[in-house]
Amino acid sequence: TYDASMAPTLIELMKRNHVDMVVGTRANVTRDAGRGGHAFGNRVFNILFNTMFGRQFTDIFSGYRVFSRRFAKSFPAVSSGFEIETEMSVHACQIGVPTLERPTPYGVRHEDSASKLRTFRDGLRILGLFMTLAKETRPAAFFGAIGIVLALLALGLSVPLFITYFETGLVPRVPTAILATGLIIIGTVTAVCGLVLDSLARARVEAKRSVFLSYPPGDWQA
Repeated sequence: TYDASMAPTLIELMKRNHVDMVVGTRANVTRDAGRGGHAFGNRVFNILFNTMFGRQFTDIFSGYRVFSRRFAKSFPAVSSGFEIETEMSVHACQIGVPTLERPTPYGVRHEDSASKLRTFRDGLRILGLFMTLAKETRPAAFFGAIGIVLALLALGLSVPLFITYFETGLVPRVPTAILATGLIIIGTVTAVCGLVLDSLARARVEAKRSVFLSYPPGDWQA
């Protein structure tokens, strides 16, 4: 499906523009060899990625990439499946790797071959990776969002209690009051944990960026 003849062009673009990764974005990828589920998932995940991690890429699932030695050495690969492209994209956004995109031809899969991608199974795996990477790279936002949801839920449970209290001076539903109080406490602790973890996440980013910058730019040897 990928055009192998484009590889020298991608490498030349990386050298000429002094970037550390060039992504061969897939032209007509929304057709995706006739599989509508893949095309829809590709659009949804690209929008989600841009919202969560930055608008540096337009085709995060493209596996057609060339990158420098210092990118490879600074990339702590964890994924072993189709999530690897997402992990590389997040790493590039996180430490500010200079990147470039180049549209490349993307062909229809041959009839005698089958895609290894499973729409729902791999979609759920990628979604899980999104959540994990959000937790690891943006813990303040991740845990803060959980804290806000819990606080809103507690507020929703508390409104009828306050109305009853102002009308009668009584709090007849004590279990609900205890639940709402517990949700507020848990939400507050969750948000505070997010702030603490955010400081640690920033330290990890600086460590990865230090490794990245320890290799000289323009070192194209593997």
